[in-house]
Amino acid sequence: MTQVDELLTFLREAVTPFHAVQAMSRRLADAGFEAVESFDPDTMVPGRGYFMTRQGSSLIALRSGQGEPAQGLRLVGAHTDSPNLSVKPNPVVGRGGCVQLSVDVYGGALLNPWFDRDLALAGRVTVLNAQGQLESVLFDSGTAVAVVPSLAIHLDREANKQRSINPQKDVVPLVMLGHPDTLDFKAWLAKQLVEQDSSREGLRVMDFELSLYDTQSPGLVGMDQSFIASARLDNLLSCYAGLAALIEETDADWSMLVATDHEEVGSASTVGAQGPMLMDALTALTPAPQGNQSLRNQSWMLSVDNAHAVHPNYADKHDDQHSPHLGGGPVIKINRNQRYATDSEGAARLRLLAERAGVDVQAFVMRADLACGSTIGPITATETGIPTTDLGVPTLAMHSIRELACVQDIPQLIALLQAFYRRLA
Repeated sequence: MTQVDELLTFLREAVTPFHAVQAMSRRLADAGFEAVESFDPDTMVPGRGYFMTRQGSSLIALRSGQGEPAQGLRLVGAHTDSPNLSVKPNPVVGRGGCVQLSVDVYGGALLNPWFDRDLALAGRVTVLNAQGQLESVLFDSGTAVAVVPSLAIHLDREANKQRSINPQKDVVPLVMLGHPDTLDFKAWLAKQLVEQDSSREGLRVMDFELSLYDTQSPGLVGMDQSFIASARLDNLLSCYAGLAALIEETDADWSMLVATDHEEVGSASTVGAQGPMLMDALTALTPAPQGNQSLRNQSWMLSVDNAHAVHPNYADKHDDQHSPHLGGGPVIKINRNQRYATDSEGAARLRLLAERAGVDVQAFVMRADLACGSTIGPITATETGIPTTDLGVPTLAMHSIRELACVQDIPQLIALLQAFYRRLA
């Protein structure tokens, strides 16, 4: 399989952050990485790989190197979450003879594309099993169980001119016919879980973290198949690229992949970039304060998150001198107001790395009159003091239910991250 084929397979599996971590863990284990509760340099074998997960939705993978970790790490950071519609705890509502599920909008979702899509349901469910113990299991309906129908144009003649969406009342998916009292959602979930695994007979659903996703499979589009279209490219594309590079570079010295949850809502959680997960891992590698400070001073992190490609229909939304093109290679993301962590030294170092790896890179700066998004880069740099540079693959339709990137940018990013782990610069 090509790298693009493998990415498509990964995207099909990683329908939620929990499933993304499961998919990454399986690939790491298949590549010989050992699952651990925490990193212990005294037991690590140079060249071997280790990984740990936290709360099922965040992961850190490490390839140990020669000598002491205090000589510095090469870190690639990405995030496992994407904007979505998340099911509320007491979700069953309805009117007009239809049963619906009440949802929250997670992150900065572009809501219009969620209408008229075949939506499946997936996430984590915490159950009381037959032995009276709490247990968390992953759930994926696999098939469409919901839809958010648009209002017909005959009833909203201005829909194509102006349309505002109220997330409380307009984005409420239909799931079946009947009265809301006819659906016991937790009982339905329990039945689905038992059908998926008969050994779960007798369980009771206590709570859940579930979200809807588009059942349309990731795929290649275009007359020359030059585009990759999929949900969750932001930022599972970066997770996959970092994972592929770390697995491939068996001779890399002290290299790490950090894939955290909750970036789309600010990263302020126990398993987000603002939480203690990464610092705990670094402290485990070098417990002594002086050694830990040396480790962080000598390290370099790439915050890898998708960049805004110039849209051919809206080219005026970009600065003319900083308009990354699909297929033009990874993008160095710069914002002097620290929405991105890149400084001139990091950018220069990354340009040299790309030159030595034979990879083209581009630069992105937001128009001065438009607000800029952010990444885990500034947060990680603030929490750890590790010099950090932001980059990512150019993407269209970011935060839509289906995003678009260019096929040829995928191997370019992976090659750049492999060169980063090899310390070519």
